Amino acid sequence: MSRYKVERKTLSEQVAEQLEVDILEGRLKEDDQLPTERELMEQFGVGRPAVREALFYLQRLGLIAINSGTRARVIRPTAEAVMARLSGVTRQLLVKSEGQQYFQEARAMFEISLARYAARHATDDDLARLRAALEDNRVALGHEARFKRSDNDFHGVLASIACNPIFDAIHEALSEWLDDRRAEALQQEGEDQAAFQAHTEIVEAIESRDPDAAEAAMRRHLDRHYGTYMELKKRLSHVPE
Repeated sequence: MSRYKVERKTLSEQVAEQLEVDILEGRLKEDDQLPTERELMEQFGVGRPAVREALFYLQRLGLIAINSGTRARVIRPTAEAVMARLSGVTRQLLVKSEGQQYFQEARAMFEISLARYAARHATDDDLARLRAALEDNRVALGHEARFKRSDNDFHGVLASIACNPIFDAIHEALSEWLDDRRAEALQQEGEDQAAFQAHTEIVEAIESRDPDAAEAAMRRHLDRHYGTYMELKKRLSHVPE
């Protein structure tokens, strides 16, 4: 018979797991205060370190808020908190040889879908915001840090058109994970102008209510950006120390 090693859960993990179940199943509702640390110690028969570690874990999950001088309080999990949990795992993935390709495929699926959606559903106000973001792009040409911010803001406006907070959170996460790539790519001469031109083509396709053109423009933009970045990494890998 095969033998399997079973990991024994720590006391803090057991406390956190039970409190998480109480929250998810509604026994502890949004804005409810948790018992005091002493009450939790008595309830679970554990020491203060286990209670505090459990509470900090639940805080990282975005299930409770901990403020100095008051009891922990149940809060509504946000999309931002969910994406933040993925950040460390994703950064580890991105350093692997295949990680950048996986990331590129995921980003392309997300951004292309946003472009198609915008071409079909963008309101006049959405189009005005896209045009304003595009103008910020133009004004920032030649200023690396400023253009990087305007580049991110442009894609943020595109994500916001669907009025879906999860899309906004995904955009914020992508922006964080893309930060180094954007910075490196924009050091290449003419890259900001190429990005601005690509954004212009995307906006024009959206304004024309042409989802296929919007998809094609976004795909060209992402492919160019990824190609520039990978070519730069390839050149740097061959530079002798």
